Amino acid sequence: GSPIPVGIDVQVESIDSISEVDMDFTMTLYLRHYWKDERLSFRSNKNKSMTFDGRLIKKIWVPDVFFVHSKRSFIHDTTVENIMLRVYPDGNVLFSLRITVSAMCFMDFSRFPLDTQNCSLELESYAYNEDDLMLYWKHGNKSLSTDEHISLSQFFIEEFSASSGLAFYSSTGWYNRLFINFALRRHIFFFVLQSYFPAMLMVMLSWVSFWIDRRAVPARVSLGITTVLTMSTIMTGVSASMPQVSYIKAVDVYLWISFLFVFLSVIEYAAVNYLTTIEERKQLKKRGKASGMYSMDAVQAMAFDGCFHDTDVDMDMTPFPDPCEENESRASQTNISNADTPRLKRKRSLKGNVGRIILQNNHVIDTYSRIIFPSVYIVFNFFYWGLYI
Repeated sequence: GSPIPVGIDVQVESIDSISEVDMDFTMTLYLRHYWKDERLSFRSNKNKSMTFDGRLIKKIWVPDVFFVHSKRSFIHDTTVENIMLRVYPDGNVLFSLRITVSAMCFMDFSRFPLDTQNCSLELESYAYNEDDLMLYWKHGNKSLSTDEHISLSQFFIEEFSASSGLAFYSSTGWYNRLFINFALRRHIFFFVLQSYFPAMLMVMLSWVSFWIDRRAVPARVSLGITTVLTMSTIMTGVSASMPQVSYIKAVDVYLWISFLFVFLSVIEYAAVNYLTTIEERKQLKKRGKASGMYSMDAVQAMAFDGCFHDTDVDMDMTPFPDPCEENESRASQTNISNADTPRLKRKRSLKGNVGRIILQNNHVIDTYSRIIFPSVYIVFNFFYWGLYI
């Protein structure tokens, strides 16, 4: 005869979890089937239905609905199996189940974590094709209802919708298929705190080296290496919580560009240090001081003994006493009060000469970097957030 119409309606109780690594979701729902079987009709003076538990299910015919692309599913059985069968006098049957199902969700992470994921749970008869059984939504779009208190830690649930279609299998034919569609929009604030904001701070921290004296090799090198390693740690942490996809995600673009800015700040100081060394060697040759007694230039000497050797700045303009020279002066001086007089003179001359000394100890590359690096990074942020948001 004609195919048996089986109406379906679903009440979603909760969405338990969304896994990006496994690309699946877990949902708990009430699945209700409606059909008519005249063999189960009975006489009733009060027109009341009869309700049965799961023990009768094995003795009558029920639809063989299953979840397409499901990984795991089970019927709750506490304290007994959550199955209800209700039969009406005219033979109409209501068959209800409480099920938890984990199903695949084909996610696109190209805009992660500024993405919106569209997932669906699909229902279909396993054995009966459209010639034997016709699945349809019992009340149209109103057949799908949700709990008002459904919420997720990382997502906003934007919408739930019901739809239907056909599925074709080459060996068995066409089947009716029902879809439970829902859209999930990710919370961005968590990733701003965990990924974006630390990356911004590391980039800004790398700019501090542009204001440090170019001869302070340990300070600038240590700062550059620290920021590079911290950016690598942030990128590794983000990648560990994501599936190994073959395309670039939005967060990868931001982190790699930020890493590039940090890396370029290290390369910038390498260029400054190299050019500074060349300039000092040329000045030493011009002044005729490049003799055998200078086995190390000023930059190399500072790297080993920690003392500031500036051949370009007059000693009378030095803002602070050199540590090495101060140790020698303490050994040779016998009267402490006499040593305080030149120190006071140096402190007084500091006010007028500190600006000139700072300018002399900075390279022109540092001056341009203070403007170019922040400007380009700000432009990148405006372009990035405008593109993905």
